[in-house]
Amino acid sequence: MFDTMTMTKIVGGFCGMFLVFLLGKFVAETIYHVGGDDHGDGHTQAYIIDTGEGGDHGGEAMADAGPPFEEVYASADPAAGEGLFRACKACHKLEDGANGTGPHLYGIVGRAVDSVDGYNYSGALATAADVWSPENLNGFLENPKEYAPGTKMSYKGMDDVEDRANLIAYLGTIGG
Repeated sequence: MFDTMTMTKIVGGFCGMFLVFLLGKFVAETIYHVGGDDHGDGHTQAYIIDTGEGGDHGGEAMADAGPPFEEVYASADPAAGEGLFRACKACHKLEDGANGTGPHLYGIVGRAVDSVDGYNYSGALATAADVWSPENLNGFLENPKEYAPGTKMSYKGMDDVEDRANLIAYLGTIGG
């Protein structure tokens, strides 16, 4: 039923089809990808609709549309923050003096930055803040690499302000 030539034709057909898809992908990326890096993600917006607002074309205005951190933190839920701490457990411990990949977080809210004995800090945090106030923790948790350039913390950040407020409220109940 199937001879060598039939199998060769089938395999050749699949390889040809795969090549067409790869070339199509390459052409589509060339057509739709504009060079540059305006947003830090490797992509540039190809067309911008002028809304009459200045600056970054409304992107920052939309980001700032939410309530300020102080208001969100005032109504934060430490119980919800306890669940969010799971992402931190990989590197941090809550027990006093028990460092992991990162320093322990026992009593971190209100604690001086770079103050855990026995942990070798990168030095980047000392230039970012003096004390881990809720506001400083909020900025750091939102984007650690941007808040303290050169930090050893490899966490990408937490986008939602309510999640950050809940996590900080939970950490404030530990050793504080």
